[in-house]
Amino acid sequence: MSTDTRRLGAGRYIDAAQAPDSTVTSVHELATADGAKVTGVLRVVPGARTVVALMHPRQDLTHHVLVPELLARGHAVWTQGTRSVNNDVALVHEQALLDAAAGQVFLREKGFEHVVTLGHSGGGTLFAFYHQQAGLPAAERLTHTPAGRPIDLAGAQMPLPDGAVFMAPHPGQGALLLRLIDPSVVDESDPLAADPALNPFDPANGFAEPPHSSAYAPEFVTRYRAAQHDRVTRLDEIARQRVEEAADARRRYKSTGEPADRRAALVPRVLTVYRTDADLRFTDLSLSPNERPYGSLFGRRPDLTNYGLVGFGRFATPDAWLSTWSGLSTNADFLRCAPAVTTPALFVELTGDQACFPDDAKTMCDALGSTDKTHVRVAGTHFGGPIAEGAPTGAALAAADIGAWLSDRFS
Repeated sequence: MSTDTRRLGAGRYIDAAQAPDSTVTSVHELATADGAKVTGVLRVVPGARTVVALMHPRQDLTHHVLVPELLARGHAVWTQGTRSVNNDVALVHEQALLDAAAGQVFLREKGFEHVVTLGHSGGGTLFAFYHQQAGLPAAERLTHTPAGRPIDLAGAQMPLPDGAVFMAPHPGQGALLLRLIDPSVVDESDPLAADPALNPFDPANGFAEPPHSSAYAPEFVTRYRAAQHDRVTRLDEIARQRVEEAADARRRYKSTGEPADRRAALVPRVLTVYRTDADLRFTDLSLSPNERPYGSLFGRRPDLTNYGLVGFGRFATPDAWLSTWSGLSTNADFLRCAPAVTTPALFVELTGDQACFPDDAKTMCDALGSTDKTHVRVAGTHFGGPIAEGAPTGAALAAADIGAWLSDRFS
């Protein structure tokens, strides 16, 4: 049996530095405006007047690699989860905004002079979405999720942060999946069914055996991306049908009071979405070229991980699919939300990113509504790993730029 674990996580886990000895750490449970409970960790060093809030819609960032780096530069750090931390089956982004709002209210109550959001990867779009909704008059905020469920953002306190940092932000979980989803799936109930004309891992379509870069023809790329759009459209239709089935059962129960109708309303209608690790750029390094390694965010063999259990959007309630994973229905889209980000903003592009490519970074940074925005590029991979063995980590390089930017604007 192989004992080589280097492939696990595809560079996802970066060793963090030691926090300063003077750090005071406290754990807090917060109540959201709709009665949910979320947990956060506040770390403070003496003299800290600015607090940096790190958050991701579905991951626990308690031990994020940037935490000790920011503390060492004299800033407090708040890491917070959502109500869906480490489990995104029922992740609704509009609810995650209420979770983020609870954290922002807490930090204002703690008396920090400045509160700055820092969104890494999917946290970037979450915070862009938060800035967008927090900047609106309460009466103009969203009132329903994409599935039609009521959401009371108007009734929540949503303090507007003083600044925004985006580190390797992808364009949103739905927009990301729209690029990753395998359009060769011809039967949503069969994990192996494939249209050979759209199979990204067929040599007839330009695929080369790893680790050699594939070479997909422009015509295939165009057809492939159109088919990805079509598959998400089909999945949206399935999700909306299941939402309506549940709504019909709830209406029947209100009328009949029958237990069978109540059960029909409560029964899970989870979507299983096969093969979601198939962006052509994972295997064809000539597409959107940068310094990224061969492979995806989940491993060095997307021709295999695409068929595995782990991946984006693999299991989702209809509400979660439409709110989070559908690039056609979600409200949490970076380009849609970015014009409303008007605070000072720093955009950190990593040169070996596998989720935010150079053309994405330029378009996303240009879309930010701030008149004070800075775009920096540092050598590193999406999760902050080094671009080459022995090189400084991308996280350490990013931390230097983030620290300098914070010092310039919030010293």
